[in-house]
Amino acid sequence: MFVVGFSTMALIIILSVFNGLEDLLRDLYGSFDPEIKVESKLGKSFELTPSFVEGLKKVPGVDEVVYVIEDNAYVKYGQAEMVAVIKGVSENYLKANRLQKKMVEGKLELWNGNIPMAIAGQGVQFNLGVSPSNEYATLQMYYPKNLRSKSLNMSNALRKKNIPVAGIFAIEKQFDEKYILVPIEFASDLLGYKNRVTSLEITTAKGIKVEDVQKGLKSYLGKDFKVLNEDQQHAIILRTVKIEKLFVFLTFIFIIGVSSINIFFALSMLAIDKKKDIGMLFAMGANQRQVRQVFISEGAIISLTGALFGLVVGLILVLLQQHVGLVRMGLQTSVIDYYPVELHWADFIFTAISIVAITVLVSIRPAIMASRFTEVAHS
Repeated sequence: MFVVGFSTMALIIILSVFNGLEDLLRDLYGSFDPEIKVESKLGKSFELTPSFVEGLKKVPGVDEVVYVIEDNAYVKYGQAEMVAVIKGVSENYLKANRLQKKMVEGKLELWNGNIPMAIAGQGVQFNLGVSPSNEYATLQMYYPKNLRSKSLNMSNALRKKNIPVAGIFAIEKQFDEKYILVPIEFASDLLGYKNRVTSLEITTAKGIKVEDVQKGLKSYLGKDFKVLNEDQQHAIILRTVKIEKLFVFLTFIFIIGVSSINIFFALSMLAIDKKKDIGMLFAMGANQRQVRQVFISEGAIISLTGALFGLVVGLILVLLQQHVGLVRMGLQTSVIDYYPVELHWADFIFTAISIVAITVLVSIRPAIMASRFTEVAHS
């Protein structure tokens, strides 16, 4: 009973940690990525025409459409240099985005009057030594004028633009170490995209399901475009978390199954020890089916007691971790102090059902053996 209870408790806690990690990833990615992202299947960029944009905005449930130009560029700041991802966004990006809560320094702004401003990730700040408070220092960005050109004259081969830094954001290493946000007009001049964009970021209207808007966009855009919701934009990592959670669940169920062998031997020994009592039950009118039910019920009581103990203790520990915080992440650079946990009642239900099923299976053989003792005693 103790082993079943401990395994059940550990399973509930670990599954809750995986749930918490999944929710944390969604929260982090949601700070930077849109509810719906539109990309071309035919190439890196696609052309924006007035009719295309007008039709897009008429799709039911579409609230904001952010135009995005995204590409790699060579960036210098003083003597430091790196290759960064330049993400040019239209001005309504700040309205549609939830980046405000992730700002750690400076201001969240893309324009200071008529002057374009950049917003850099904290990793970029660390690599380049960027200081938003230094009004005189700017990021120097370089991008090839013509990728097919073989010119050795760097001044002719590269476009160069300077831009001051308004603020610094910190979300997650994947974004912080490479992204620099700039106005789309600045990015278009630097990268030479003119009236083309690499993607569109869609914000849905309040009260409208994202799935319904996604279906409407797919219907309007056709087969030449990918229309991705938040989970689909990071499908690989979220699928990895779910697969790991499944493997952990199966591993612990296996452990519980192995520990249930104790129940098998306990019931077998009980059947042998109570052989005379079983014969007496038969003499009093009990049949084989009733004797089998007695032993299966005995096994169920043993396992369910342990499972109930594990579920209750696991629930208490998860709630304490969620609201008080028991175990810290132990990382100075972590975006949260304590391990994230999230209760999903489906985990409790599947765990309980699995334990009951395992118990019934391991109790069948001793129950059959006990019913045969009844037959022998009767004869």
